[in-house]
Amino acid sequence: MLLLYALLGALIGLAAAGFVRGLSFAEYVFELIKNPYLRNAVGMLIIGVLIYALLVGGGHYYVEGVGYSTIQAILTGNLGIPALLVLLFAAKLCATSVSLGSGASGGIFSPSLFMGATIGGAFGILVNAVMPVADFGITTCAIIGMAAMVGGGTGAAMTAVTMIFEMTRDYDLVMPSIIAVALAIGVRRLLSQENIYTIKLVGRGHFVPKALHANMFLVRRARDVMERDITILPADADFDAFLRQHATEGGFRHVVVTRGNHIAGVVRVNTSLRRGVEQAYSGVRLGDVAQRNFTIAREADIMFDVVQRMTRRDAAMAVVVKERGRGRPSEIIGVVSKEHIADSVAESIKPFG
Repeated sequence: MLLLYALLGALIGLAAAGFVRGLSFAEYVFELIKNPYLRNAVGMLIIGVLIYALLVGGGHYYVEGVGYSTIQAILTGNLGIPALLVLLFAAKLCATSVSLGSGASGGIFSPSLFMGATIGGAFGILVNAVMPVADFGITTCAIIGMAAMVGGGTGAAMTAVTMIFEMTRDYDLVMPSIIAVALAIGVRRLLSQENIYTIKLVGRGHFVPKALHANMFLVRRARDVMERDITILPADADFDAFLRQHATEGGFRHVVVTRGNHIAGVVRVNTSLRRGVEQAYSGVRLGDVAQRNFTIAREADIMFDVVQRMTRRDAAMAVVVKERGRGRPSEIIGVVSKEHIADSVAESIKPFG
């Protein structure tokens, strides 16, 4: 039975990914209609045609409102035709996506329960038709399906499992719920990394942290952290001449060393070192002192990815290039060093000090 619940969870994961993608697609399509009144009118017309078709073909609207009457019919065994249940799942997915996408007010919790109940109920009927299993019926599968759909679509695993236990007070459903919800979330993440709440934010260019502790510094872009006052010089440039040129400035300078049309390395130089030895000549070229342990980042990369890349490659610095750059010297707009990261982290936690 637990294996069957795992299979049900995987199927619900597919359905949840379809729900996430379907709603996102509907919102994108309806946003092409600039007039909000026309947008909503078109959406409501589509839903009107849909529920009228269900009335003519099935004798009931089914997907109107929150759909609790249909869920109750499934749980009591009064709606037990697998093909109809699958059709109702598709109809509810379409109705919810079109309704929300066209600007109507509504949520996704009740539709998730509806869709989970239809898929779970259909699964339970088909399994018992092929290989009858004791205590594995349409009601139990519908309840587990509701939990899996809520968890898969929203990513709220604990909420989904706890909700089912509160509804039923049946300890025997806890383990099946955990398995089905876990599989549903896993499959949905394979097909859609974002859940129903975050996919639109990510589509608009916002990064949503998924760690237990959301460090807001990590969602900043490389262009917001990088040092723009940098020097780009060829590898055969004289190191002593560079120090003499910047000796009066003091402090550190960040140099990107190039060789032809490629980035050869990076140098972080304390320009104060030249004081007192102005007449000395070492004969060292920038290419001789350049560090090769650097990485390339694009200006729109989030710092979470940049820091991860620097750590993985043991890089001293990340060279930031234009958004669509290919890492050429002409595309360099700044650098991010470990000191910049530390300073930016300190800046981000100031409001909490």
